[in-house]
Amino acid sequence: MQTPERAEATRLAALPSFIFATRWLQLPLYLGLIVAQCVYVFHFWVELVHLVEAAFGDQAALQKLITSIGYKSDVAITALNETVIMLVVLALIDVVMISNLLIMVIVGGYETFVSRLNLEGHPDQPEWLSHVNASVLKVKLATAIIGISSIHLLKTFINANNYTEKVLLWQTVIHIAFLFSALAIALADRVMQPSKIPHD
Repeated sequence: MQTPERAEATRLAALPSFIFATRWLQLPLYLGLIVAQCVYVFHFWVELVHLVEAAFGDQAALQKLITSIGYKSDVAITALNETVIMLVVLALIDVVMISNLLIMVIVGGYETFVSRLNLEGHPDQPEWLSHVNASVLKVKLATAIIGISSIHLLKTFINANNYTEKVLLWQTVIHIAFLFSALAIALADRVMQPSKIPHD
């Protein structure tokens, strides 16, 4: 027969267990990000197909590419040129980098905040996942965002004729702000978790 003290202890243990189990509420969020990843894959292939079709002279595909990258010219564009190709390729790289960011959030976030993936010993286990935690994940995400911002800034500079000086200035300032934010996150992480110095 269960004593009153034992019953009280069981009730107290149930609340922490319930609170801990609420971490599974994040599962639909990560599944939603996987759906977003599928959308990015579809978008990547649509743009790639348009690029290949435009390379073979398809005018409709060329116009779709020009519209998607926001390229404008005083002269009518009837064939791919170096600038259009570069902007399209940078847009594809941008999709890949955002997709990498999604993978880091999905895999790293699930491993850190929901449940273990038990990938130890798996040949395809990401190298960074073996030592991932909330701090490492923040630094990696900040670095990935800087890479994405760099691609956007490069696209803007290549297509600078279609932007005002104010837009160019603010995009540069925002990119520098991302850089300083990443440095601040890394510095804060280093201060909060200093490396252990071995003692003799």
